[in-house]
Amino acid sequence: MLTPEQIELKLDRVLLKVQKPGRYVGGELNATIKDWDKAKTRVAFVFPDIYDIGVSNVGLKVLYDQVNQREDAL
Repeated sequence: MLTPEQIELKLDRVLLKVQKPGRYVGGELNATIKDWDKAKTRVAFVFPDIYDIGVSNVGLKVLYDQVNQREDAL
């Protein structure tokens, strides 16, 4: 598994070639920031469409909120 630092290095190489890099780098308004190493549970949300559609999905917003209310989850 890649560390956040390794992921960032890989992203830095390709983002200049991407039309909408905001879809891939995170940092959205109201995003929850937590310590990667302290999280016992890590969750990845996926959506079968482009980022712009998925990020506005109410169901994903509810799940995101529920996970981020937990101190041990990221």
